[in-house]
Amino acid sequence: MKLTVVGGGSTYTPELVDGFARLRDTLPIEELVLVDPAADRLELVGGLSRRIFARQGHPGRIVTTDDLDRGVEGADAVLLQLRVGGQAARERDETWPLECGCVGQETTGAGGLAKALRTVPVVLDIAERVRRTNPDAWIIDFTNPVGIVTRALLRAGHKAVGLCNVAIGLQRKFAAHLGVAPAEVHLDHVGLNHLTWETGVRLGGPSGEDVLPKLLAGHGDTIAADLRLPRPVLDRLGVVPSYYLRYYYAHDEVVRELGTKPSRAAEVAAMERELLELYADPALDEKPALLGRRGGAFYSEAAVDLAASLLGDGGSPYQVVNTLNGGTLPFLPADAVIEVQAAVGRQGAAPLPVGTVDPLYAGLMANVTAYEDLALDAALRGGRDRVFRALLAHPLIGQYAYAEDLTDRLVAHNREHLAWA
Repeated sequence: MKLTVVGGGSTYTPELVDGFARLRDTLPIEELVLVDPAADRLELVGGLSRRIFARQGHPGRIVTTDDLDRGVEGADAVLLQLRVGGQAARERDETWPLECGCVGQETTGAGGLAKALRTVPVVLDIAERVRRTNPDAWIIDFTNPVGIVTRALLRAGHKAVGLCNVAIGLQRKFAAHLGVAPAEVHLDHVGLNHLTWETGVRLGGPSGEDVLPKLLAGHGDTIAADLRLPRPVLDRLGVVPSYYLRYYYAHDEVVRELGTKPSRAAEVAAMERELLELYADPALDEKPALLGRRGGAFYSEAAVDLAASLLGDGGSPYQVVNTLNGGTLPFLPADAVIEVQAAVGRQGAAPLPVGTVDPLYAGLMANVTAYEDLALDAALRGGRDRVFRALLAHPLIGQYAYAEDLTDRLVAHNREHLAWA
């Protein structure tokens, strides 16, 4: 089995490689190819990756290359984890929206739209080259904004599934609270990427006992603290929102906070410099503890599970993924991409049935889906007016003066990545 990681020079990659090494019986990789145009980073990450495989006795071969076509040729699956514009673009995404009094975040609001505009054309070009080289390969997208990027891939007819680590992180935390193995916890997870709610927590599978009320009663304070939301809000909702919902439920509070401290992008950039120094040490043969603060917790386990199910019979029967809605959520278009539990196998991901969704959540999902429609249109066809329409539609913006100002700033800060600007 050959698996290719596009964006393989990312500091995330050793987390992924560690998972491939530990879970080699689930996903028996013979060749792992790391593709990245940044030769210096790729050399450091590739060297550590080989040492991780060697330390854990993995027999597979790790290849590094800056040649995308060579890297994806013959691959059974291609995992996308790229960041167009690097951390410098992320820093801008998190800064200029704040100047307008709006959330500055890399996947949500105006910053998320900027990332989508930079990313969608690049990802579609990569996917077309994968299809020319190996039309049977699965594309696993971990590149944000996952929902919009996955929708672009599926609309273009690619074999693609989107992946996010929010659900697996919550599953692990809930399992620890309940004193059970993570595999015993099945989430009733519903929404869009970075806009999700856990409406049930079941033991043993989709039809198992729902212990969410018990979980909130016994561990609500800890869960609320993790989400940085007041405990009474959690009690009134009766569900567990993802931490991204704080950008909606406490927008003004978040904007004030973000204006008083360094951006997350600046923190990550500093962390990446330190990580690359660590990776350069030829004695290092395991992922360093610092990588746990970089983000992407349990990403490797989710990726292994998904790839194993798409390529064979090794993965879990049910997984939280980003895939086509179909008729799963009847209040959304059939071609919307939703993030839900799905049965995953060689034919792809089939969403499990979802019960009636509270209008409190359904309404926000419908609003953000409309924004994503317009965002994808802007990413595919360009134009200042399309950018303005997407910003005006976003529930975190929604005022024409903000949308005008944000459009000007978005274009000014991203001109080098926008062919039409």
